Amino acid sequence: MSYSKLLKRLTIKVLLVLFLISTNLTAQDSSSKENSNDTAFVMQKSPWGAVLRSAVIPGWGQFYNESYLKIPVIWGIGAALAAGWIYNNNRYQDNRNFYIQTNNNLYKQQRDFYRDQRDNFTIYLAILYLLNMVDAYVDAHLFDFTVEDDFINQSAKLEVKFHF
Repeated sequence: MSYSKLLKRLTIKVLLVLFLISTNLTAQDSSSKENSNDTAFVMQKSPWGAVLRSAVIPGWGQFYNESYLKIPVIWGIGAALAAGWIYNNNRYQDNRNFYIQTNNNLYKQQRDFYRDQRDNFTIYLAILYLLNMVDAYVDAHLFDFTVEDDFINQSAKLEVKFHF
């Protein structure tokens, strides 16, 4: 099986699992409704919704969480890593073809070097993709976290909200 088909299948499976997890975690049981009062905390942003958005398009979860400055950072690092992958893949293919034509060990060493570098860039892209989703999840959880000055008491106020 080719790598592209394997990668497509893996991507579809990961997205399906993320979707199923998000629907199971966000579903509410109608039999366990609590009394609605003003002290009940309701999160403004869905963490799993942010993860799913970032899984579909990197940076979309940050847009959902209103962290607009993180989007160009993610896309810039991703573009740099993709450019490194393309560069190393082109050098790998060139040296592979030269080695097949000439059977020179220098081309074999260079072929192996560029293949290893290309594989490293693949790992770096996967790490960036996962960190993008982790950042969206954490940012959605911390969206309601505020640190404000309490001007009445002249002291700093720390407000932490927990949702169980």
